[in-house]
Amino acid sequence: MKQLLFVILCVFALIIGLYPLIYVFVEHKNTFLGSKPPEVLQNQLWKTAFFAHIIFGGISLFIGWRQFGSQFRNKHLQVHRIIGKTYVASVLISSVSSIYMGMYANGGIISSVGFICLGWIWLTMTLAAVIQIRKGNVVKHQQLMIYSYACTFAAVTLRLWLPLLQILTQDPVNSYLAVAWLCWLPNLLVAYFINKKNQVIN
Repeated sequence: MKQLLFVILCVFALIIGLYPLIYVFVEHKNTFLGSKPPEVLQNQLWKTAFFAHIIFGGISLFIGWRQFGSQFRNKHLQVHRIIGKTYVASVLISSVSSIYMGMYANGGIISSVGFICLGWIWLTMTLAAVIQIRKGNVVKHQQLMIYSYACTFAAVTLRLWLPLLQILTQDPVNSYLAVAWLCWLPNLLVAYFINKKNQVIN
């Protein structure tokens, strides 16, 4: 069961990690950009932040799953470190961009605060994980990286929660407000229980 869940996680991570490619093949008016008002789209800083967020967020999602699993880490430690450095750099760019973007989130203050909180926690957990590994605290590093990837995986859970809520409630506006929080809070709760379980095993 555990292996099946991991495979499902990997499949979603790979698929959504490639999501930024739609902006190459699909007209922007038919994407998320089509939901933004003209004054936001004319803001070059926002557009730069947006593309930085989705490109580097996609990279972090696409490669981050590979860091989990002690067998791979122990066998390919150098590869693990290369992927880790790429992941951290991608998260730093994407999270900072998302914090700025959060100020312009659809739905106003409720969704803005939700997405800004996600960006800050994502950034904080990732930096804290780097600090811990530099101190040689491997277990703490692993725990923080689980929290970090839980935030990264919000890109997937957002795309699962939003259509589900829209179908159930027939209320797109309030569904989006709820998803600004639902896309990451349950993820962190799952990460907490994973870390708790790993502590017991260790």
